[in-house]
Amino acid sequence: MKKTIYVIGSSNTDMVIKSDKLPAPGETVIGGVFLMNAGGKGANQAVAAAKLGADVIFVCKVGNDIFGNQAVEGFKNLRINIDFVFTDVENPSGVALILVDGHGENSISVASGTNGNLQISEVQQAIDKVQADDIVLLQLEIPLFTVMESIKKCAEKGAKVILNPAPAQKLDENYFKYLSMITPNETEAEILTSIKVIDTETAKRAANVFHNKGIEEVIITLGSKGAFYSNKNKQLLITSPEVKAIDSTAAGDVFNGALCVAISENKPIEEAIAFACKAASISVTRMGAQASAPTRDEV
Repeated sequence: MKKTIYVIGSSNTDMVIKSDKLPAPGETVIGGVFLMNAGGKGANQAVAAAKLGADVIFVCKVGNDIFGNQAVEGFKNLRINIDFVFTDVENPSGVALILVDGHGENSISVASGTNGNLQISEVQQAIDKVQADDIVLLQLEIPLFTVMESIKKCAEKGAKVILNPAPAQKLDENYFKYLSMITPNETEAEILTSIKVIDTETAKRAANVFHNKGIEEVIITLGSKGAFYSNKNKQLLITSPEVKAIDSTAAGDVFNGALCVAISENKPIEEAIAFACKAASISVTRMGAQASAPTRDEV
């Protein structure tokens, strides 16, 4: 049977300008195209999983404003369970300003808004419903205390807890023992292990640091090169299909959402990672965050 995927995280509205180049400090770049899309790492991952056919319960907080209302309608349209989408009447919904250049590289600034006010007491309402073997996916755009306590509480219920440690920041390693899996990119892996990941060999070294801190499974995403997987028995690189990237904004989120879908369907880990790489590869060929996430048929 398919397992339920709980995504605990952020919901933002992305305001995107695509232009030939990213501006340097103090520079103004003229001639861009403006887009406004639903985003936020948590919401992106929940949407990616839902579009691929998963049963998704999303836990987040939005504002009582147009951005929050539109986000909730989007979740409903994708049949995402919104029983634990909380409304904050005092703070605005989160907003991200995203600049994308002609090569698909991006620069992002986020105003957290209600995301910064998601409390563990609220998330606990969802955790009470978590069953053993359910999958719980978290990121780092909500308060760290909420993230870490959610990790512990969900692990204690027997769930498979996956942390995508993005945006990159230092973490309380006392909680690492509760994680089933961690999925950093190269930058995040370096911040958490002090090892600069540039190839398979350095990815192995970084993965071993995570193992020594109590994490059983490690996936380090390597952009267009694919993803490196490690557990105590094997280490391997899963390559990604070659595509022409135009916007990498939500590639990591699509990867994580798709990975959870494949794991929820009990696919072997190599097959799950390959599935996630394919989904992420499709996403970078499109503009936007949630809008770029592919359907099951496309993957």
